[in-house]
Amino acid sequence: MIARRGERIPPFIVMEVLEKAQHMEREGRDIIHMEVGEPDFDTPRCIKEAAYRAMLEGKTRYTHSQGVRELREAISEHYLQKYHVEVDPDRIVVTSGSSPAMLLLFAALLDPGDEVILSNPCYACYPNIVEFVDGRPVEVPVFEEDGFQYRPREIEKRLSARTRAIIINSPSNPTGNLLEPEVMEEIASLAGKGLYVVSDEIYHGLVYESREHSILEFTDRAFVINGFSKLYAMTGWRLGYLIAPPEFIRPVQKMMQNLFISANDFVQWAGIAALTEAAEDVEAMVRTYDQRRRFLLPRLREIGFGVAVEPQGAFYVLANARRFTRDSYSLAMELLEKTGVAVTPGIDFGSGGEGYLRFSYANHLDRIREGMRRLEEYLVRRD
Repeated sequence: MIARRGERIPPFIVMEVLEKAQHMEREGRDIIHMEVGEPDFDTPRCIKEAAYRAMLEGKTRYTHSQGVRELREAISEHYLQKYHVEVDPDRIVVTSGSSPAMLLLFAALLDPGDEVILSNPCYACYPNIVEFVDGRPVEVPVFEEDGFQYRPREIEKRLSARTRAIIINSPSNPTGNLLEPEVMEEIASLAGKGLYVVSDEIYHGLVYESREHSILEFTDRAFVINGFSKLYAMTGWRLGYLIAPPEFIRPVQKMMQNLFISANDFVQWAGIAALTEAAEDVEAMVRTYDQRRRFLLPRLREIGFGVAVEPQGAFYVLANARRFTRDSYSLAMELLEKTGVAVTPGIDFGSGGEGYLRFSYANHLDRIREGMRRLEEYLVRRD
């Protein structure tokens, strides 16, 4: 008999779209991938060379369960230089990607029935992981006209004696929008006894017209989830980290020891190179993403999609598709079948995403241009 947690966890729809698209590619179809949030760039050479050197030097063993000290110190220095906040390296746990960091965090924070406030729409895996550890997601609707930002008063209405955390994600997946610092400050002010802010900062660095802020600039009653996948084009390396309040480090460390032992040794040394040597490569990637963003936004509007507030970060646009349908899943599958353009249905991100499609511009500009041509040609005929 299958355990309840295995039965109840929903699929990650974007992965279902990707897997169908890959099946179509194996059958000979030309698919333009605008569904997955995976950089199309190769990992910078300096990072690969650092991993190679580390392997040659024998850094292929278990490390400290919190991660090698040198990487934790480099992360600490990064937060000091970028955000002017001091983070003790002993408050950092290095993980095999940011998803394990999220799992460890909520497993340490939540007892069964404890509540976590999150936006609707939000990153699809947040509520799934909260429910996996028997927590309860509490949704706060956010709206296109606000750039999908929280309204702090709506958060306050949903606070209860069981609320343990408020999740923020800026720049955001799926919207690409940033939280205003004033909004972050208001959310931080809600943190108190037993209540923390969880800040997913995985898209930090991928910002084009503004500046991102770490939650640690506003409060110490916070957890930070971050990693190397997006900014450094290291999705397959599986390297992330958690910054946690001191009292949570030992519980998280014990779970890390039991569930994962440690992150890969040589990959952690590659992470040091990413933080200390890859700035020029990152700047080039960010410029390219911005070029794609500036092309994509007006083209989506020309085709008939709505974008009320232009996203300033990550590599996503959550576009209003209600001119065409209220069933985003069916539309995404129809577009994949008819045009060979893979996009993510908004329903993947919660009921507040229904009627929207998420477009990722983590693909070459020529492919994005061709994708828009195909969509326009098909949707004009479809009308």
